[in-house]
Amino acid sequence: MSETARYRLAVASRIAAAVVAGYALASAVSILFALLLPVPRAEAVLASTMLSFAVYAGIVIWVFHARSATRAWIGLLVPLAVISLACWLLMPGGAA
Repeated sequence: MSETARYRLAVASRIAAAVVAGYALASAVSILFALLLPVPRAEAVLASTMLSFAVYAGIVIWVFHARSATRAWIGLLVPLAVISLACWLLMPGGAA
């Protein structure tokens, strides 16, 4: 594989990581914040949704700052798994 093709594949992988895994991670963070904020549910959902836009922007910046596409994927999927588990445990009826 040529150097140009390898570079393009790495960029495409980072774009996929930012779009797919980044969106999933931002959504999971939003759900976690909505579950944890000590305000009425509607306000917690609104605040966490607004915060998720900043979180997603930070994730996209971080994905392109990571040393490699592999590190970017791992750096997104591991926190996504941990936060998803925390959300599942905190939800009413979760882990019951």
